[in-house]
Amino acid sequence: MDAAEFRKRGKEMVDYVADYLEKIEKRQVFPDVEPGYLRPLIADCAPQDPESFEDVFKDIEKIIMPGVTHWHSPYFFAYFPAASSFPALLADMLCGGIGCVGFSWAASPACTELETVMLDWLGKMVNLPEEFLAGKDGQGGGVIQGSASEATLIALLAARTKTIRQVQSEKPELTETEIMGRLVAYASDQAHSSVERAALIGAVKIKNVPSDDTFSVCGSALKKILDEDKAAGFIPFFFCATLGTTPCCSFDKLLELGPICNKEHIWMHIDAAYAGSAFICPEFRHLLNGVEFADSFNFNPHKWLLVNFDCSTMWVKKRSDLIGAFKLEPLYLQHHHQESGLVTDYRHWQIPLGRRFRSLKLWFVLRIYGVKGLQEHIRKHIRLSHQFEHLVLQDERFEICAEVVLGLVCFRLKGSNELNEALLKSINDAKKIHLVPCHLREKFVLRFAICSRTVESTHIKFAWQHISQLATDLLKTWEQNHHQQ
Repeated sequence: MDAAEFRKRGKEMVDYVADYLEKIEKRQVFPDVEPGYLRPLIADCAPQDPESFEDVFKDIEKIIMPGVTHWHSPYFFAYFPAASSFPALLADMLCGGIGCVGFSWAASPACTELETVMLDWLGKMVNLPEEFLAGKDGQGGGVIQGSASEATLIALLAARTKTIRQVQSEKPELTETEIMGRLVAYASDQAHSSVERAALIGAVKIKNVPSDDTFSVCGSALKKILDEDKAAGFIPFFFCATLGTTPCCSFDKLLELGPICNKEHIWMHIDAAYAGSAFICPEFRHLLNGVEFADSFNFNPHKWLLVNFDCSTMWVKKRSDLIGAFKLEPLYLQHHHQESGLVTDYRHWQIPLGRRFRSLKLWFVLRIYGVKGLQEHIRKHIRLSHQFEHLVLQDERFEICAEVVLGLVCFRLKGSNELNEALLKSINDAKKIHLVPCHLREKFVLRFAICSRTVESTHIKFAWQHISQLATDLLKTWEQNHHQQ
């Protein structure tokens, strides 16, 4: 394919994507395929001779689309949102076109410098304390990771290195292996599984701190477990606080937890993967109060800030903590500007060496929407979640299971877990809307997350009428079955 054909095909592809997104609500939100559907539809091995673009293009609708779950459909209410917008898609195209691998400043100066500035922009939008910003000569700063899971792992590994060095300086008789065996990380029993996974990869113990009746971790719960572990000879070194947990969007009590972590020299990382985007709205910024005690903070613009995947933004107070843990300098990666205080080499801030020019997406989206446009997007989603909550509360057959703070509503039929499992199955089997469940304590709960950029009040009403009707049908058959028994 030469440049002339690329121009032609590129325009066709842009039209195809625009049509796909404009008409997405006409597509069934969840696919009708069985596992293994795709293999019989394509050849056993790659073609020896080139095929035409037309042939490839035809196969998108025939082979790919039947197996796509349409995350951007206004009938998709599962997981948390996956952000997408036309400016971000255009930026991703430019990123692919430039095609640099920005592991160091010299590998592409614009790639590094735009990221540093964009993370300062975004940090100011959520009103992060000055120490987290790079500024002209700050000690902190931000970096784009692939996902919140990566950010948590990076923070845990940096904390591990820092603690081992600290303990070795105080007790030189202890070997690194002995220290590693005594290290313990902590997170809420509501924290995302990626925190436990980070501990698994980092080869350290992790303990769940019990959450309270609002599914939040408070200071006294953390203090109790720390006191027990220190008395038993363990070394607490890392606590991951969650703002906006995955099951029900609850918030750990940072103002109680932060001072404890600081006093005990425990690295506090804040995972606000979903909720963080809402902090650009002044009325939700109080949910981040206590961030001043943290060592690192992360959220995902690729969830709720109209920047498509992947773009997970992480800030640290002391970038030397990250660089100290991950820095290796082979000759082939060195460059003559690296010792000037102005240069960031992001390879020391992350797990992979290579990285895409992801800050272009932030730059396009922040400029084309403006802070006001992004705030309006967040507020609209939150209004819609309260609309759904209101509809649920008007039906006495249902209950709300956790406070609705942002764009997630946790609800269920009053009754057994089996009844709610059956309701969810009938919802997802009908394939008109898509939901996923969670467990809150012993209860099986349905999660209704406002996801799509294009979702409107009409879609919420439709979803509720649909759920309500399926519940009516289900309750009838359940009553009949119970009478027969």
